[in-house]
Amino acid sequence: MTIRTRFAPSPTGYLHVGGARTALFSWLYARKHGGTFILRVEDTDLERSTEKSVNAILEGMTWLGLDYDEGPFFQTHRFDRYNEAIEKLLESGHAYRCNCPKERLDALREEQMAKKIKPRYDRHCYGKTIDPSEPHVVRFLNPDEGVVEVEDLVRGKVVFNNAELDDLIIRRSDGSPTYNLTVVVDDTEMGITHVIRGDDHLNNTPRQINMMKALGLQPPRYAHLPMILGEDGSRLSKRHGAVSVIEYREKGFLPEALINYLVRLGWSHGDQEIFTIDEMIRLFDIKDVNNSAASFDNEKLLWLNQQYLIKDDPARIARLLSHHLGKLGIDPAEGPDLVEVVKAQRERAKTLVELAEISTIFYRDYEAFDEKAAKKNLRPAAREALERCRAELEALHNWTPEAIHHCVVKVAEQLELKLGKVAQPLRVAVTGRAASPSIDVTLYLTGKEATLRRIDRALNYINEREENQ
Repeated sequence: MTIRTRFAPSPTGYLHVGGARTALFSWLYARKHGGTFILRVEDTDLERSTEKSVNAILEGMTWLGLDYDEGPFFQTHRFDRYNEAIEKLLESGHAYRCNCPKERLDALREEQMAKKIKPRYDRHCYGKTIDPSEPHVVRFLNPDEGVVEVEDLVRGKVVFNNAELDDLIIRRSDGSPTYNLTVVVDDTEMGITHVIRGDDHLNNTPRQINMMKALGLQPPRYAHLPMILGEDGSRLSKRHGAVSVIEYREKGFLPEALINYLVRLGWSHGDQEIFTIDEMIRLFDIKDVNNSAASFDNEKLLWLNQQYLIKDDPARIARLLSHHLGKLGIDPAEGPDLVEVVKAQRERAKTLVELAEISTIFYRDYEAFDEKAAKKNLRPAAREALERCRAELEALHNWTPEAIHHCVVKVAEQLELKLGKVAQPLRVAVTGRAASPSIDVTLYLTGKEATLRRIDRALNYINEREENQ
């Protein structure tokens, strides 16, 4: 049997991280078994589905590297097939027309809830002759007796009583098919062997299996993934921070870091934290997915992203970093080699955005000194060390980290000071703050002209501070 999985998002918004995890698990399962991964856009909600959302989903999947083998298929292009299936159900007696007004349905629901009965349609229209030309919906005639057993690959055996299932509407009064009917037709016609989706769809599964049996179709295997929770234990939503895949891209995360984090939400392989794509494909099995909800830990994702920043090819990180520097109004071509900046700074940042922000000092002067750092390091006692460093650095013809280091060491020896007593005031003078890469690399990347200009600025700060005391 050739494995065929699918990802079937509704284009009513962005690609949520929960949807991305579903797509990832479906993709991994297909890739592991040499199968086919299909993208299907479930756009039958004509009022809410938008082209913008379709593009957002496609963009998110492309960024994550989740390539699909077939599709995208759009359900709005397949209405003829759905209507054929509905007519077949009507002809076989597995569906019936219903023209109950909304007022009657609302009253029925209120009465049932008052009696603490699970709300469901009472089959008032079953057996009635309703003119197909008048406004009506079509309902699926769900079996009254028996059970539906679902051998879920994540949750194990789940049993549903048919008596508790409703006669679902499968075609609306405007003629459009509904979700459960379209999924049944598509999953079977597209040869889907394994439906991997969120457990919010678990209650739809017995209804869909009953429709498949009524149509004489073979149901696929099912795997329902547990939901993703926020750190407060509630369902992950916007109030927990970024939930859109593209939003994570804009916040400076690497796609492989997000993929790596998502695969660990409900699945594990021993104590291993970091996986290459090839390792994920080789090791992943849907049967190993935990059936309890997973909590989204932003700090863990940040840590993981930093590991990828540190270990990835600096040239690639530089290429990605360029975009984020541009958003800060910086042209990376007008400054030091971006690859060298990445090598110097990547262990000091957790995202590309943070990496860009702490690297602006190499491309433009800082706006102001960090107050705490300046008060501690830019004091009159540091004046002579800064003046001597400035003179030594100005005389340098070969602006290299090694030559710069030699200058700083020379001044420290001349003044009989520990290296830090010279390097730290110099660092604050050049960067405006107390933390940066090693002093020689910091000055090298800043450039000679900017370094001398900023030392002058620091000396003026010391003089003004002294005059005001």
